[in-house]
Amino acid sequence: MKQDNIVLNVRQLRVMEFFESHGSGAVLDIMGFLAEEVSRVTIVRDLQLLCDLGYLVQTGAGRGVEYHLSPSYAILRPVDVEKYFAIPQDERIVSSKFNFDIFKLLAETSVFTEEEMSYLESLHKTFVSNLEGIDSEVIKHKEFERIIIEFAWKSSQIEGNTYSLLDTESLIVNHQSAVGKSQEETQMILNHKEAFDFVIAHKKSFKVLKQAFIEKAHQILVKNLNITHNLRKSPVGIVGTNYRPIDNMFHIEEAIKSMVKLVNGTSNVFEKAFFSLILLSYIQGFEDGNKRTARLVSNAMLIAYDYTPLSYRGVSEAEYKKASILFYETNNITYFKKIFIEQYEFAVNNYFQSIG
Repeated sequence: MKQDNIVLNVRQLRVMEFFESHGSGAVLDIMGFLAEEVSRVTIVRDLQLLCDLGYLVQTGAGRGVEYHLSPSYAILRPVDVEKYFAIPQDERIVSSKFNFDIFKLLAETSVFTEEEMSYLESLHKTFVSNLEGIDSEVIKHKEFERIIIEFAWKSSQIEGNTYSLLDTESLIVNHQSAVGKSQEETQMILNHKEAFDFVIAHKKSFKVLKQAFIEKAHQILVKNLNITHNLRKSPVGIVGTNYRPIDNMFHIEEAIKSMVKLVNGTSNVFEKAFFSLILLSYIQGFEDGNKRTARLVSNAMLIAYDYTPLSYRGVSEAEYKKASILFYETNNITYFKKIFIEQYEFAVNNYFQSIG
């Protein structure tokens, strides 16, 4: 069953309005702000939920208990995505520069709620069970090939490639280029296949993420596409947003090292994969191919620990781009996290299905 994000009721949203404007307060302060008949017990229950979600933190004890807006609230707060993107690009209030505090913030935040983690772990157990139920190595190989084909197609499609899924299969399996497609589009698909093969061949090496692995993955993904392999030395813009990535190569390298430290510093496989996915895209360390590299390295984290990789077949390129831009502009992870969880669910429910 699909796990949906918790939706706050009208009163709880009003409580968060109080903290957004005041920063901190006690139960009586909130009751006065609401100016409605609601019991103290109900407010305390609301506050506990908001603490559990990471929106608030509690300090003091007894009569001295106060609640404060959590430093993590900006990245965890609910966002109405349709309403957000209904605002024209130049009218949105955004953070136009890279936030170097993001690594510390993510390190100190429970990115996935207990409920989300429980659901993801249950999905992983289903995947393991399904895999153990397949005793044919040929079938397992074919399933991995199917994921590679669908990942190569969807990851390329997100970047504007017009290959169809069937054309992608024909190219990878039969080495048959699609009629009417450019050499660049064909090469992009083939690069995804080669890069995925590289990850599988070196899967255990990715248990400890290294900058060299990231650069190697990028190098394969952009091979023969007239894109430089090294970290970029010039500024770069992103279509659809006024966010401008880091424009200094030394700061780019600093950010990548901080990301690698963050990924290696968590034992949670889902966090490793999610951090790689969002941060490599955010840093934009290369002149092109950043999101492709992010998706591949994220999958490398999952594969290294024997979790199912994601094909992203079940997400539209438009929604993926919205999730990316929302994170770039506000550092809010909620929509990207929703896509990540849904795509993990999709992978478990669509690949390596045991026959029984």
